[in-house]
Amino acid sequence: MNSQTLTQNNRKYDARQIARFYRLRPWLGWVRASTIVLNFIWFIFGLKWDDFMGVAERNKLKRAVQLRKILVRLGPTFIKVGQALSTRPDLIRKDFLEELIKLQDQLPPFDNAIALRQIQSELGHPVKEMFSELSPVPVAAASLGQVYRGRLHTGEEVAVKVQRPNLRPILSLDLYLMRWAASWLSPWLPLNLGHDLTLIVDEFGTKLFEEIDYLNEGRNAERFATNFRNSPDVKVPAIYWRYTSTRVLTLEWLNGFKLTDTESIIAAGIDPQEIIQIAVTTGLQQLLEYGFFHADPHPGNLFAMPDGRMGYIDFGMMDQLSETTKETLVDAVVHLINKDYTDLAGDYVKLGFLTPDTDIRPIVPALEALLGDAINRNVGEFNFKTITDEFSKLMYEFPFRVPAKFALIIRSLVTQEGIALSLNPNFKIVEVAYPYVARRLLTGESAQLRRRLINVLFKDGTFQWERLENMIAIARTDNNFDLLPTAQMGLQYLLSDEGQFLQQQLIIALTEDDRLHAEEVQRLWNLVKDDLNPTRLLSAAFGVFTQFSRERVAAILPPFTTSSSVNNT
Repeated sequence: MNSQTLTQNNRKYDARQIARFYRLRPWLGWVRASTIVLNFIWFIFGLKWDDFMGVAERNKLKRAVQLRKILVRLGPTFIKVGQALSTRPDLIRKDFLEELIKLQDQLPPFDNAIALRQIQSELGHPVKEMFSELSPVPVAAASLGQVYRGRLHTGEEVAVKVQRPNLRPILSLDLYLMRWAASWLSPWLPLNLGHDLTLIVDEFGTKLFEEIDYLNEGRNAERFATNFRNSPDVKVPAIYWRYTSTRVLTLEWLNGFKLTDTESIIAAGIDPQEIIQIAVTTGLQQLLEYGFFHADPHPGNLFAMPDGRMGYIDFGMMDQLSETTKETLVDAVVHLINKDYTDLAGDYVKLGFLTPDTDIRPIVPALEALLGDAINRNVGEFNFKTITDEFSKLMYEFPFRVPAKFALIIRSLVTQEGIALSLNPNFKIVEVAYPYVARRLLTGESAQLRRRLINVLFKDGTFQWERLENMIAIARTDNNFDLLPTAQMGLQYLLSDEGQFLQQQLIIALTEDDRLHAEEVQRLWNLVKDDLNPTRLLSAAFGVFTQFSRERVAAILPPFTTSSSVNNT
């Protein structure tokens, strides 16, 4: 059995099967490991020699180019690692970062003749029978494949994505060696860093194998499109299944500008700030609403379209969050902004950053010390990179660890923030994120979101007037937010059976400390009166009370009214 047989028998990543295969063929691992080690030893030697000779500053660009070329030479697995590092300005110094960014869309293509043969063999027909036009050379080359621009005989303009040859054996061997290295290194690293190292490699391997299954990518694209089917801001290309297989993907061609091409975006009459708003809001929707998110949103996969929409492509690397995780992420954002560091530490436990048996008491003041200053400056001055920078300090002092799944989420968020910063250097992610979360809580129709809103508004049994004011003020910074439907929904909830507890709590809140909280109510009214003018408010309230009365009458009538008596009447 050869390596091709191994990968053809199992299209999904299976660490045990791969390990069994290569343990019986150790020479394959030795040769590949030697190649990898020699490349990096030579690179590290160069860095040390520069330091020794005092020319490190002069040669830094040369070394950055050398690193990029090493990753390209070592192949797809290492290119993907480089791409991941290119989105981490908190880990990689600027000169290296600028070179690694080139790995996103400036890679050498593979032989054109091989690509054309693969299209024909995968789809079972000559290329000319399927496409009336096909670019003579690829228009883009990535780590795992390359893209041709073409046209079907029916007239539709398409992108034809063709996978690099012999990918699965290459990826399998590299992942086997990476996993072996991770298991060997783990005992020598601090517990929080080494604990999940092999799990992170496995998560990376799982996503890589999913990414090279183009049928899976097509299904992901259609699911993503379904989630955003009612959004006027998002465009997802259609998949042409007749011309798609495991290693060839044909999809609708999208015209647009890379999000890093600010000059072209402005020249096309598109407002960069609106594109940022769409990018961050849709990213938050993926994480907090749908739970199905694009885990590789680098600039080569996102486009500003001429009509102002955001175009998404490349759905190979996606991930799914559970309902519990989505809800806890909402909690964490709210607790962070409200400076509830005890609850925030509890969120870290729920999300897996801390084990359930961790004593969070010493962690709470550390969180407050590290994050408090950043938040106290201003919500608008707080960004995600601040969180990652400060959080990395805690990793060495307390038993924090990054769960494998959250490595993808963090990468996705850091990448999106980096794209936004390239369009607007003064961009702050929380300026968009917190209004979105506030709006979600204020307009949430699910019981879980209503409970979370109540938890935000009440602390230790006391109503938090200031929090409600802040939440409404911040939510109103979103131009799409209309306070009246929110007020109407709140009134409906108060009149429902589920809202009886809240009724009692609000009465207590209005009269607590033996005084009527008229001042707080007046301040709140001053904040919302422009949105809730008396005519609109009375009309909305009348509608709610009418609906409430009908429901109450309907609840009483059934015992006394039969279907026959209704018909006779």
